[in-house]
Amino acid sequence: MTAYQSGIAKFDASETKVFGVSTDNTPSQKEFAAKNNIQVPMLSDFAKREVTAAYGVLIAEAGVAVRSTFVIDKEGKIVYIEQGNTAVDPTGAEVACSRAAHKK
Repeated sequence: MTAYQSGIAKFDASETKVFGVSTDNTPSQKEFAAKNNIQVPMLSDFAKREVTAAYGVLIAEAGVAVRSTFVIDKEGKIVYIEQGNTAVDPTGAEVACSRAAHKK
């Protein structure tokens, strides 16, 4: 999230919104955001794990999600997915957002 926060201007330039979603509870997310100066909205999927399950990234037996980045276009179509440790690098998402914003 820190890499996404530091590069937020690139996402804003492509008319893109960035949200963090995690299986952590809201107090943990607030502490993380404060500690790391994150201003990107953080959404908690702690209670029911429905969002992470719907996106196919929930590891149900562990109650956590695979680290993932999704870029969703204005029509709601997923145009980019990155999973694993590389999902914290915003480079691929920046390119996908820029391409989606400039489609005609």
